[in-house]
Amino acid sequence: MSKGAVSQWFKKADKEGVAALRKRKGGGPKPRLSAEPVNHLPALLSQGAEHFGFRGDVWTRARVAAVIQQTFGVIYSLTHIGWMLDKIDWSWQKPLTRASQRNEAAIERWRTETWPEVQKKPNRKNEP
Repeated sequence: MSKGAVSQWFKKADKEGVAALRKRKGGGPKPRLSAEPVNHLPALLSQGAEHFGFRGDVWTRARVAAVIQQTFGVIYSLTHIGWMLDKIDWSWQKPLTRASQRNEAAIERWRTETWPEVQKKPNRKNEP
């Protein structure tokens, strides 16, 4: 600590009292959404992603950002959406990227018949 800082603390304590020296929150910009809309967000999200026109009922940060913009007219970055979801105890989800025409029987057959053959190591003794 510098002498100047200590001097400023003494002046502040003399002028405003010891309570003025207690830790304060930083300034920063005012929130774009008040506490009420943020508290209403879980109710909105519980309606499901398909309710808002998304395909599949999975919430991603981008989808949540779109709903916030659509509902409240406020644009947030995806990082901020992640913080907001943490604040309201929601977790964003990563959608599965699987083809809808996926053939599970063919995949299982390949997994049990073809894959073991591919995995077999060549016999080094018989190489020229």
